[in-house]
Amino acid sequence: MRDVILAHGLWVPGLVMQPLAARLARAGFRCHNFSYMGAGRPLAAHAERLARFAGQIGPAHFVGHSLGGLVILEALRREAGTAAGRVVLLGTPVNGCYAARRFASYPGGRWFLGASEELWRERHPDGREGRGARWIRPEALGVVAGTLPLGLGRLFGALPGVNDGVVRLEETEVEGMADRIALPVGHSGMLVSARVAHNVAAFLDQGRFSAAPR
Repeated sequence: MRDVILAHGLWVPGLVMQPLAARLARAGFRCHNFSYMGAGRPLAAHAERLARFAGQIGPAHFVGHSLGGLVILEALRREAGTAAGRVVLLGTPVNGCYAARRFASYPGGRWFLGASEELWRERHPDGREGRGARWIRPEALGVVAGTLPLGLGRLFGALPGVNDGVVRLEETEVEGMADRIALPVGHSGMLVSARVAHNVAAFLDQGRFSAAPR
């Protein structure tokens, strides 16, 4: 399987995935960018559109950055029959997002987050914040997390713990994931990182990440 569907994050166009798509293309993959209005509609609406988009392409791998990863997870959860290969999440806050919750507390913050705002403030039954994530499909799921605190999430102050400037390391953990790698990249910088692209290609090929090259 060489087709890959890429889904971007909040507030950005699908073109931001092009540097990663170009590197994956050089590794022999056929890339298809899925574009959507991140803050404009609820997660379920984006997931439904992605499932239709994937149906037109056929069996494919999935790679999602930030909110795009949540869209992929929701699409594959809702449409269990969607033909999928391996799945890679890049800086996706599957367990809620401290930075987004903090941003929402400022005047106008909830408006800027739009329909995505509820994704970052939901709580687990035991009271912990976040949606949580549990992967039960048979396809291998890989997670790339950034450890360079460089991103818009720091506009209102430093984030606690290891983070990529927007998403904290613990916010990326998915129960049932096949592999996770933490790399010294910022939240948006991972989209232009040769090292991230190398690891994504390795996971799509083998179901495991490879830490080299730098």
